[in-house]
Amino acid sequence: MTPTGPTLAGTALLGTALADGLHQVITHVPPESTQQAVGYPSLFLLVVLGSLVPVVPTGAVVSSAAAVAFHHSSPLAPLFVFAVASGAAFIGDMGLYWLGRRGVRSRNGSRWLARLRDRAAPERLAQARHRLREHGVLVLVLSRLIPAGRVPVMLACLLSAMPPRRFVRGALPACLAWAATYQLIGVLGSSLFPEPWQGVAAALALTVLFGALPTAWRRLRRPAPSNGTNTAAVNRSGGVPANGEERPVEGDS
Repeated sequence: MTPTGPTLAGTALLGTALADGLHQVITHVPPESTQQAVGYPSLFLLVVLGSLVPVVPTGAVVSSAAAVAFHHSSPLAPLFVFAVASGAAFIGDMGLYWLGRRGVRSRNGSRWLARLRDRAAPERLAQARHRLREHGVLVLVLSRLIPAGRVPVMLACLLSAMPPRRFVRGALPACLAWAATYQLIGVLGSSLFPEPWQGVAAALALTVLFGALPTAWRRLRRPAPSNGTNTAAVNRSGGVPANGEERPVEGDS
């Protein structure tokens, strides 16, 4: 049966209504009061969770929040995002350090320490321990800014018995620099587009690009394997020399 004129018209109107509804769902932005009431607690929880479980892309979360805050009428919105993100990152880092320190002191270890060991390649951990001895807490700041660099340095601090007060002196500026960097990425992405959702998409793309650059650079600089390279001095326990000696990181107790 051939559709009649009214039927075709009704189908066209239905299709137009569905398209308009889909556009409203994609582009609709809740009021600023709703965004703040839901956004800041969500940002805090996600960053803390990502600090404790280093698989959540917390940098993308901060960049997205900064992109949305860029379009707020309140000039304090970006400052709130920075304060929440940096504070949550610091709390998460201190929590992970405390949990890992319990595993180091325990005879049986802990699952948190085991997870850190599993996520830190032996060669990366050996490099982190060497740099920690050479440059001290400055390595903590840099590790927060380099994707996938935080876990080896965190584990190096634990295995080197870094005192908590010294870890705090490195972790605090590291979290501040990390939050500022990813917030800048979000603001940059959002400034290119008029709509908040477009800014979020651009911020996510820039965050992915920022995270991929160090990996690409390391692959380009990776030297060819040498047959004479002695890898027996580094073992799975975290880059400890074969004789088991390890010089602890100097600092106050």
